[in-house]
Amino acid sequence: MDPNTFPTKGNLILAKNSLALSRQGFELMDKKRNILIREMMELIDQAKDIQAQIDETFRTAYAALQKANMELGIAFVQQVSYTVPVEDSVRIKTRSVMGTEIPLVEYDKQLTNTPTYAYYSTRVSLDQAKAAFEKVKELSIQLAGIENAAIRLAANIKKTQKRANALKNITIPRYEALTKDIQNALEEKEREEFTRKVIKRMKQKG
Repeated sequence: MDPNTFPTKGNLILAKNSLALSRQGFELMDKKRNILIREMMELIDQAKDIQAQIDETFRTAYAALQKANMELGIAFVQQVSYTVPVEDSVRIKTRSVMGTEIPLVEYDKQLTNTPTYAYYSTRVSLDQAKAAFEKVKELSIQLAGIENAAIRLAANIKKTQKRANALKNITIPRYEALTKDIQNALEEKEREEFTRKVIKRMKQKG
């Protein structure tokens, strides 16, 4: 038997302190969960908005590319595409939201805006296609960071919910019952002690 469950005043104080800490822990877990949920909902809204922008920009980009293919020829456009450098300027930083590491994806826009072909030998349609695909890349980088952050937040929300449920459904009821049991036992002990003293006094008077 756990010695902390013995009906003593010391154990009653311990049980009450543990109950207070458990309730405080549940409140903190609940607040943390709500903050994380709010943060995740904001990210989901951002992701929907960016996805809509990507869809629209893709349509613009492919329309411009199709026009450039017709005006300049597919072979020429393909040659120009080889001049586009590999993207290697992406950097990933992090920020913390209630203990969850959220990725911040950055990249150098200036490098992508540098011309890689001669404008005099091309048409406006190719420039428009390049600009639109650059925009798609920028939005895709943003979307990747937001979706990754949302996934991490969802995992932390699940973990926090699990801890909150354990406190609410297991730990708090256990300490409530323990506090009540010890308190009842102590009160019963006091009543017995009082009755014994009364009987003893009555015997002494008799």
